[in-house]
Amino acid sequence: MGFRSFRTLLLVFLAVSGALLAGAAPASAHAALTGSDPQQGSVVTKAPAQVTLTFSEKVAMNDGSLQVLDPKGKRVDTGGATNLSGTTYGVKLHSGLPDGTFTVTYQVVSADSHPVSGAFTFSIGAPSQTSVALSDQAVGGGIVGALYGFARYISYAGFILLVGGAAFVLACWQRGAGVRPVQRLVVAGWLALTGATLALLLLRGSYVGSGKVADIFDLTLLGQVLQTKSGAALVSRLLLLAAAALFIAVLFGAYVKRDEAAADISDGAADDTSDAAADSAADAADRAAEKKDLTFGLAIGGVVVAAGLAATWAMAEHASTGIQAGVAMPVDVLHLLAVAVWLGGLATLLVALFRAPVDAQIEATAVRRFSRVAFGGVLTLVATGIYQSWRQVGSWSAFTDTTYGQLLLVKIGLVALLVGIAWISRRWTGQLSELPAAEAVAAAVVEQREKKRSTVLTDAGDARRRGSSSSAGSAKSADSDLADSADSDLADSADSRRAAQLARQRAAVATARDKRLRDADPHRTGLRRSVLAEAGVAIVLLAVTTALTTTEPGRTEEAAKQATASASQRSGPLSLKIPFDTGGEDGKGTVEVTLDPARVGGNEMHVFVERPNGKAFDVPEVKVAFTLTAKDIGPLPVTPDRIATGHWSASGVQIPMAGDWKIAVTVRTSDIDQATVNKNAQIG
Repeated sequence: MGFRSFRTLLLVFLAVSGALLAGAAPASAHAALTGSDPQQGSVVTKAPAQVTLTFSEKVAMNDGSLQVLDPKGKRVDTGGATNLSGTTYGVKLHSGLPDGTFTVTYQVVSADSHPVSGAFTFSIGAPSQTSVALSDQAVGGGIVGALYGFARYISYAGFILLVGGAAFVLACWQRGAGVRPVQRLVVAGWLALTGATLALLLLRGSYVGSGKVADIFDLTLLGQVLQTKSGAALVSRLLLLAAAALFIAVLFGAYVKRDEAAADISDGAADDTSDAAADSAADAADRAAEKKDLTFGLAIGGVVVAAGLAATWAMAEHASTGIQAGVAMPVDVLHLLAVAVWLGGLATLLVALFRAPVDAQIEATAVRRFSRVAFGGVLTLVATGIYQSWRQVGSWSAFTDTTYGQLLLVKIGLVALLVGIAWISRRWTGQLSELPAAEAVAAAVVEQREKKRSTVLTDAGDARRRGSSSSAGSAKSADSDLADSADSDLADSADSRRAAQLARQRAAVATARDKRLRDADPHRTGLRRSVLAEAGVAIVLLAVTTALTTTEPGRTEEAAKQATASASQRSGPLSLKIPFDTGGEDGKGTVEVTLDPARVGGNEMHVFVERPNGKAFDVPEVKVAFTLTAKDIGPLPVTPDRIATGHWSASGVQIPMAGDWKIAVTVRTSDIDQATVNKNAQIG
């Protein structure tokens, strides 16, 4: 059952992580473009001296991060984008640009280490055709993006196994330091985290750049990565992993030896009498004190290394940017440590229940101790998770309207399910007795070892006797030995096959006996099943958490949507009624101006002139002008065409940018009588 369970768990791990990480890759942009000058889709009367972009957070740029292309696809910027102020960046343009549609492309790295790319257009004079073709693949996608996402998942999983496994041994089951499957689990966590960190370093340059597989091993890109915040975090992680390797060596080396030495001295004190027993007891006390000091030292060193490893994520990702970054980073460290203690301890408990030898089965007291530790970890996880949710989501609507919020709801549901299964495990733990028939198990193990020892001694004695007889026979006749050598080889070969078969049979019997001893306590069997279910849910939870780290936070996504909406808002047809009086005979009336759809870009304009009684007023001329005083744009004159009595129209009226526009209407009622009236309105 154990092997099948682990194999099933591994398949779930690969399927869920692959699906979630692949789905999360396109949504890796965390900084959002909140504004630009010229604005997206706008039409300006003269060529601007520079193009500026404003993001929701600070970004990193290089010479090619911001480009402006003319209708033929030729670069018209001078290169070298600069930070103008805060989160606004700009690039200067060459002078004498022709009329037409220009394309602005950008590819930057947000403050939380994720790549951001996009493009938009603006026009000078009037829109035109453009030959610029943009790639459909967003930065951070493709094969390199998938590999990078998988490496991130492995790094989180390795961190959890390394920190959680070591914490489980020190805090709950110190005897587990000498159990080989537990040692392999913790070492596997270290290897996974180290390998994933090296992979992230190699992939980083291509991930935020070209996205080409060939660039993974480009040493120039690697050198550039090492100079960034993300590169510094990854290098710091590698240095801390070197310290973690020393920690593991002490935990599974000197620590285990002291434990075994203390046990041997304790057994000797129990067998001896008189002064020798007293000396053995004193030695045992000294060994226990040394072990206690070593445990304390390992605990302090382990906490420092674990917190440092967690900080390498906090200092370079979501927590490092946005509101309250000074509070968010230590909270993020606590959150990661709580996850590791809970889920890593759970994985170690699973290994102990399924793979530990019979004579090293985990005690019920250790299981209960982990239950209390895990409960504290869950409380910390919930508290820090609530703060992180508020900080990253920002509003209730973001839970349902953004990808981040939806994934967060899935994570909350999985945590609730995991806590429910943990409560079932806690019930099994409460009913758990110590290892069933502990004395009988110990006696069986001792008896098994004695039988093996006597068998080995008997076989050795037989071999010596056969050797002596063979020596005596050789003195009689060397020719006889040569004659019988072929038969002897055949006999030895047959004996080897029988010995191997016998060894396999003994191993199968021993495995079956160990399984029967493990299953002797039904509560322990129930605990194994519930812990296995917890581990399965934890794998899915880890995949969702990794997807969250590569998804744009809800607060940022909503801010970007609001900025985009305000920049290109379609307010619907705009209608303004303005009374006028030209001063002459029959010079009073009302002019109504409608603009559809009243947005940046082309609009349809209609002007209706009416008398005071509401009838159409046939005037000889109507003119309209638009002025945006705040940006010193205009007046932009528009001369509509007469459609019918009192009805004038103009199509393709260009509004270059959103703002509070002054609309001035000039009405002429005779050759000498005219009046200009105006009214402000928000357009775009």
